Amino acid sequence: MEAHAATLPVRSRESTGTRAWKWLKRNAIVIYGVLAIAYMLIPIGLIVVFSFNDPAGKFNFTWQGFTLTHWAHPFQIAELTDALLLSLRLAALATLISTVLGTLVALALVRYDFFGRHAANYLIVIPTATPEVVLGASLLSLFLIYGLALGFTTLLIAHVMFCISFVVIVVRSRLIGFDRSLEEAAQDLGANPLTTFRKITLPLIWPGIVAGALLAFALSIDDFVVSNFTAGTEVTFPLYIFGAAQRGIPVQVYIIATMLFAVTLLAMVFTVWQQRRADQLAAMRPEQDV
Repeated sequence: MEAHAATLPVRSRESTGTRAWKWLKRNAIVIYGVLAIAYMLIPIGLIVVFSFNDPAGKFNFTWQGFTLTHWAHPFQIAELTDALLLSLRLAALATLISTVLGTLVALALVRYDFFGRHAANYLIVIPTATPEVVLGASLLSLFLIYGLALGFTTLLIAHVMFCISFVVIVVRSRLIGFDRSLEEAAQDLGANPLTTFRKITLPLIWPGIVAGALLAFALSIDDFVVSNFTAGTEVTFPLYIFGAAQRGIPVQVYIIATMLFAVTLLAMVFTVWQQRRADQLAAMRPEQDV
């Protein structure tokens, strides 16, 4: 009896350890996902926190105290505001052009069979795989060869060039899983190709178009390497931050970054909602007569 009683705590501990190990194996992927997300969001969280900091000097690297003074005047630095407005204007135009062209290219690659189609499917990925420093240097050489003055125009051409590939990839993935029977049903009911595209195709691929546009906008407003080669005397928001880092980044940079992150988060929520809505519409089928 005494020997049997002495083994009970050991068995109890073994049973607890076994249950803990089973729970860990069952939830390992969830734990990994939480840690990965935390790893990505910690730097963003620090940006948000330090946007409320009251630094003693030029460098906003150590926490000195909480203040809302800088949030009251987020655009008081004229050079920073000009750089931000330039980046927003550049990103908006690059997104508009690349989204239109990228969507048309994706439709051509998925819907039509033409000479060089398979090669185009591979070539469209090259800008996404090419190192940005190589891409920027090549674009700079191209502009100099053709005598284009570096400035907003060359920036726009460069940004549209590398954004188109990402738009094509996103929209093409949406088109590949598209149910063509919905278009055929619309045409059977008398709709012409333009009406079919406007009433059926466009609403269903719209979440993919929005996702590609958001990705293009984020890539454009965030780009530094290609812009550094092709900007000339223009100063975008990333270029301003790079220059300010050498003499002290003002708190307003953290505030604007927090604003951009908040807007991006809202846009992502809107895109997910649109995606689910489009999936629900695509899943709808007319009832068949028995």
